[in-house]
Amino acid sequence: MAAKPRRTVTASELRANVYELLDGVLETGAPLRVERKGRALQIIAEVPRAKLDRLKRRPGFVRGDAGELVHLDWSSEWKV
Repeated sequence: MAAKPRRTVTASELRANVYELLDGVLETGAPLRVERKGRALQIIAEVPRAKLDRLKRRPGFVRGDAGELVHLDWSSEWKV
């Protein structure tokens, strides 16, 4: 996938068109470079993470094939 082109503006241009420029970043996904006092800043659109990606990893919690758990016979563990 090709990198999205980055647009460069001055701080004055950003101030004059802040909402238009921010909407452009959200729509295109292309970062916006802002130059101020000889330095550069970037405004980028954050990619939301899936809820499941935030789960704490628990290696070894299920040993083996998780599909096999469906077919386990637990009848010997039942207390009547």
